[in-house]
Amino acid sequence: MTQRQRLGVGMVGYAFMGAAHSHAWRSVNRFFDLPLEVDLAVVCGRDQEKVATAATKLGFRAYETDWKALIRRDDVDLVDICSPGSSHAEIALAALAAGKHVLCEKPLANSVDEARAMAEAARAAEAAGIRSAVGFNYRRLPAATFARDLVAAGRLGTLRHVRAVYLQDWLVDPEFPLAWRLRREIAGSGALGDIGAHIIDLTQFITGQRISSVCALTETFIRERPLPAEESGLSATSGQPGATGQVTVDDAALFLARLDGGAVATYEATRFALGRKNGLRVELNGSDGSLVFDLERLNELEFYDGRADNDVSGFTRILVTEPGHPYLHAWWPPGHGLGYEHSFTHQAADLVTALATGTAPTPSFADGLQVQLVLDAVARSAADGSAWTAVQT
Repeated sequence: MTQRQRLGVGMVGYAFMGAAHSHAWRSVNRFFDLPLEVDLAVVCGRDQEKVATAATKLGFRAYETDWKALIRRDDVDLVDICSPGSSHAEIALAALAAGKHVLCEKPLANSVDEARAMAEAARAAEAAGIRSAVGFNYRRLPAATFARDLVAAGRLGTLRHVRAVYLQDWLVDPEFPLAWRLRREIAGSGALGDIGAHIIDLTQFITGQRISSVCALTETFIRERPLPAEESGLSATSGQPGATGQVTVDDAALFLARLDGGAVATYEATRFALGRKNGLRVELNGSDGSLVFDLERLNELEFYDGRADNDVSGFTRILVTEPGHPYLHAWWPPGHGLGYEHSFTHQAADLVTALATGTAPTPSFADGLQVQLVLDAVARSAADGSAWTAVQT
């Protein structure tokens, strides 16, 4: 058997997203027949003891404490950026300049200016065969991809309404510490960029339409939180009140939107919906049918065929586990559902295939920039109270 060419992956960051990406890189060749063999070359983190432990746990051959050293390594062909948003632009620009492929977690950057610079660098690097992609993993869930296919096939007719929510509750406790996701200088924004970016990208992916203008509001419900123990100078078990800091991002973002294909939409992203752990739901209504995707039932779609006879009409549950459904040929017999982690494996499979065939992976940095422009329009609309704010191009 011919030996496959190696693709060395260097990953920056090893926490939640790093673990999810690592799982995907470890498993992708074992389920998908790909032209490249993924090699988990090196992982990078600032704390030497922690990153050494992570390298062993996640399956990497080596570790670094400086991302610049990771980029310089000859055994790294692709740089996978799983660090906070404040570092995305610097790492991605350096990696592209060094001739490395890049996968960058969403949102692409913390500002439109950073995202534009990244998209321009990615476009220039394409001439040398260097590819880049942004990690909107929910696109790769089979049911979400199949929803896109149904819309593209005209099963909903003319699309009229889009409703999208992403509800979490992990910030409800006012004693939850001032983590990096609550600091604008590191995270860029709060619920808007963290989870709102997902439903912006997912609805645009499924509908094939882009958001053209928005009318928004954002709210921060708890504006001051305890500093983490390591910053307050007090032991977490001291029992003494510690220092606090200002929350500088939104806790919730809500907005109306117009899509460039004529549909109207509503979006809600919050980390204060008590009882909702990861409640992402998208509903589409068209002239000929309706479609629902719910992440808590991620192997299913609900489809209403408006052209069916009235006496048999109603929402139909589609179990998206057949071999002919997107990505399912690589997995289990029909009826055996997949999970959240599989979206990252599919992301890796698509990216490896694109690199091997010299095609442009999606979503691209240009796609990531477009989502950043929507986030920016939402933030501007909420800040100045504008009735409608156009999404820049």
